[in-house]
Amino acid sequence: MSDSAAVHMGTGMAAQVDSETAEQFIAEKHIGERIKRLRLKKSMGLVELGRHTGLSASFLSQLETGRVVPTLRNLARVAMVFSKDLSYFFEPEPQALFRVHRRKERVRLPQTGVDDPTYFFESLGYMVPDRLMDPYCAEFMPVKKPQDLRPHVHPGYEFLYVLQGELEIRHGDQASLMEAGDAVYFDASTPHAYLCSGKSPALALIVTMHQAQVPQPTMQLRPLGTALPGRPVPGAQMRPANSIPPTVSGASR
Repeated sequence: MSDSAAVHMGTGMAAQVDSETAEQFIAEKHIGERIKRLRLKKSMGLVELGRHTGLSASFLSQLETGRVVPTLRNLARVAMVFSKDLSYFFEPEPQALFRVHRRKERVRLPQTGVDDPTYFFESLGYMVPDRLMDPYCAEFMPVKKPQDLRPHVHPGYEFLYVLQGELEIRHGDQASLMEAGDAVYFDASTPHAYLCSGKSPALALIVTMHQAQVPQPTMQLRPLGTALPGRPVPGAQMRPANSIPPTVSGASR
């Protein structure tokens, strides 16, 4: 077989493979579905997308449902409308985030830095990387003797729901007694602390929501209740949003 004949046969085989696999490849990449998601995310109709791409609404409809195979030229027109690169349509689709945290697999940790912990906590989101919020289950123990509570601060906001028992929450100059079923949402950049007020442990669900941290001078917090009326509690040491535990505090850290 001559070289020219071999080249001709190879070209023919390549063309045949491309023809047979093109639709399967498009189907596997879910290109039509990706186009539709982009369009709906922008609240854009087929007619509007057609005006931007120069393609008819009927063709775009068939494209989204997989009834036609797009050329690279047509796909490039769609990609440019949504400020995407062509590779967006061919890269593996990211898996939707879904993480189950089984009760038996969670780790119960005590308050750190003290000999007699006033609380224990379990992270409910430890398996989620780069999470935007940190959920915890915290158990606050009854206080055996009077003690000064040292507040803590961290960027973002915090939500707390009391599951059982009585829990006092101190936020700045305010103090509120929380009972089972009560909830609170507050700015976590204000010094805050918790204290079990009953004779039995208090159980609470705590969720902290992150926000960008602004660099602040490092200062030592004073115990709550020492601020003068109308004056803020002296500054705080900013804690990273993902530090553990970022929220629950019954004593000095």
